Amino acid sequence: MSSHDPHMEQLVAEIARRVAARLGSSTPLVTLGTSPPLRETPCQDGPSEHCTACGLCTVRRPEAVQNIVAEGASRVGSGMGTGQTSGDIAGMIDHTLLKADATSAEVEKLCAEARQYRFASVCVNTGFVPLAKRLLRGSGVMVCAVVGFPLGAMAPNAKAFEAREAVRSGAEEIDMVINQGALKSRDYATVHEDIEKVVEASRPAKVKVILETGALTQEEKVIAISLSKVAGAHFVKTSTGFGPGGATVEDIALMRKLVGPDMGVKASGGVRTCDDAQKMKAAGASRIGASASVSIVKGCATPSSEEKPKHPSRPWLRRQDAPSTPSPAPGKPSAY
Repeated sequence: MSSHDPHMEQLVAEIARRVAARLGSSTPLVTLGTSPPLRETPCQDGPSEHCTACGLCTVRRPEAVQNIVAEGASRVGSGMGTGQTSGDIAGMIDHTLLKADATSAEVEKLCAEARQYRFASVCVNTGFVPLAKRLLRGSGVMVCAVVGFPLGAMAPNAKAFEAREAVRSGAEEIDMVINQGALKSRDYATVHEDIEKVVEASRPAKVKVILETGALTQEEKVIAISLSKVAGAHFVKTSTGFGPGGATVEDIALMRKLVGPDMGVKASGGVRTCDDAQKMKAAGASRIGASASVSIVKGCATPSSEEKPKHPSRPWLRRQDAPSTPSPAPGKPSAY
């Protein structure tokens, strides 16, 4: 594929035009004239004897599923097309340590915290992948490695080599930085090739594309998200944490609209509190990248004074009857 493929440029220009036109109207990004998906329609089936068994309880009747889990269920079934469901914040977090002067001792602490709080993964520079893999063996916590980080200005083959070596060392997910210079030069063929080569080199690991949204115009965001999807990436991600600005609710919502339910959306950069994480999740994020992960989880675990009893299906268990647990002291979040 040449560096300046006119067909690719025409395709991307048409994608940008159509998406921009759709976003500029009140019409949702679904086929015009169709009714909302079943999973977005409130359940009207009433009691269980009237249930139509659509398999979408996790999104249409989440409170019923939560009651079942509270009674001891460890797994629930869902139908095809269920989409994103609510879940534990910890299981959405990539616990991150990417500073240039990170030490082995800090990575060991990172992995110990990931084991304790059951984070989705630890995200480290490629040089620490073997250590993280060894420390997390048997924990169920994945190892994620960044590639072309934090600038993304490397040659496609260089990124692909780094990704391949990271996967060989034990990485199960790759977070690659998009080539901003090529994107801003409208060299969309190079941007596509860059992502595609990393995706191919990373198999079977999943690939997240870091867009550095704070440095992009709205049109560039739309094009970058679209190219990531076309190139076969599994996630789009907001920021490196080293660039201008971090994750915003507006960017997460845009990403989710454009990629639909088939790709992941990762909010990273500036997510430091439970409230931050919850807002990103509500906007459509399926993964959170943070170095303040422990503070986020502790903040989410701290009950508010107006919180309802934990067991709504068992009214006889009042809050004052339950054993009290002192609220954990909030940790000081580090920059990410």
